[in-house]
Amino acid sequence: MTQAIYILEGARRLPRADILINNKLPGLLSDFSSTQLGGLAIEGTLAHTQLDPALVGHVVMGMAQHSHRDSIYGAQGMRWRGGLAQDVPALTVARICGSGAESISVAAELMLAGLRHDKARPFVVAGGAESMQYPFSLYNYRGREVGGGVQKYGPVDPKQLPAGVMLQDMLLMSLYDPGAGMAMANTAEELGRRYGVTRDEADAFGLRSHQNAKAARDAGWFDEEIVPVTLKGGALEAEPQLLKHDTHIIEEASMAKMSQLRPAFEMGGIITAGNASAVVDGAAAMVLGLERDVQEHSAQPLARIAGFGVAACDPQIMGWGPVPATELALKSAGISGADIDHVELNEAFAPQAIACIRDFEGLGINPERVNPMGNAIALGHPLGATGSILTVTCAHALKRTGGRYGLVTMCIGGGQGISLVLERA
Repeated sequence: MTQAIYILEGARRLPRADILINNKLPGLLSDFSSTQLGGLAIEGTLAHTQLDPALVGHVVMGMAQHSHRDSIYGAQGMRWRGGLAQDVPALTVARICGSGAESISVAAELMLAGLRHDKARPFVVAGGAESMQYPFSLYNYRGREVGGGVQKYGPVDPKQLPAGVMLQDMLLMSLYDPGAGMAMANTAEELGRRYGVTRDEADAFGLRSHQNAKAARDAGWFDEEIVPVTLKGGALEAEPQLLKHDTHIIEEASMAKMSQLRPAFEMGGIITAGNASAVVDGAAAMVLGLERDVQEHSAQPLARIAGFGVAACDPQIMGWGPVPATELALKSAGISGADIDHVELNEAFAPQAIACIRDFEGLGINPERVNPMGNAIALGHPLGATGSILTVTCAHALKRTGGRYGLVTMCIGGGQGISLVLERA
């Protein structure tokens, strides 16, 4: 009989912070690299998990893109920054937007396969982190003479770059899929056209996300899952600030305000800054354990991983990926959509989410159970961290509400989807 895999009590995430304040000033988490964010999430999780950290034998963390000089070290950097010993190995997982969910699957499979499972240290930390402070990259410079304003292994003075050398924004470059021949936002516009989603429907969905997120924050529902982050104080600040809440939620959102926003990606399109996911920095972590190890070490389980599903689809409608992935996850869990009490669907773009929710109904999933606490439109989508963040949120929501089954699902750039089913412990 296959052993159950549990997420332990203590799973935590960081507040999600916009990469820019008012699209001008550096975001509140802009001073932190992805490895630092992941380290903070691991540290916070271990502090809240009633388990000896010496029992952790592996770390698996998702990360979609390199954003800082230390990003190449990925999960290894997050491991030591999180306070785990030097003899604990770490693996970085990259399935683009699904990396944070894939890390949970990989961690579970490491334990279930048993080939590398450490019986003396049987628990695994899983999660994801992403600093969306992606740099500008220098192209067409390799092999050229290094001038006075350019250091081969250091800073570059753009004013002294020779003709033909280009600086390109890694954030914008990453959001364009050459396989689909379009940017991620345009794939959502295409999906909206195929499903007949109107601008009013997209705006209403965006409004719902902000209103639900604000209500959840004000009710204190996010407090149980968030580890506050101490920010570096400025010269005029007597004490460092403490970031406790997600920063993108619009306090006074309304349809009137939503309707005034211009299409952001296509002439006559329906996606705007108000109904697309926010670009934020974030991270989350959790400790996973086999049922026998949870029992042997008297650990407190939060949720059982009941099922997984990964699927692929036409990259021109990449946002539809959660539908076939969810079908697989429900089958894996041995339940129907009607059994799902809480859904965390990543809102990459409103028309994409609406299309998925319509098809979820065909699987028996109640639309009212989808994102009752808001999601990425109001809270943000830090690529490689999102899957683990939504898993933490879903597990805590099941505990708070008494629901039995929860679904975590998201689309993946390039035409994939990933889903996992949780059962409250």
